[in-house]
Amino acid sequence: MASAQTIERLHKLIWALIYSGLLTGLVGLVVRKENTVLGWAMLVAGAGVAAAGAVLIWVRSRLDVDKH
Repeated sequence: MASAQTIERLHKLIWALIYSGLLTGLVGLVVRKENTVLGWAMLVAGAGVAAAGAVLIWVRSRLDVDKH
């Protein structure tokens, strides 16, 4: 059982991970034209962070909210 406060923190973390991952991936696409290695590293890191946010959405769906 998770408290409402824990669920709210998880929601904030999920969206922070998703948006920051997408932004990092987008910057990686732009940087890739000037520095291939750095661009690909940023792209992969951003995709990984966004995927972590997506996994946390699944984790959130499995949690029960404490009714107290």
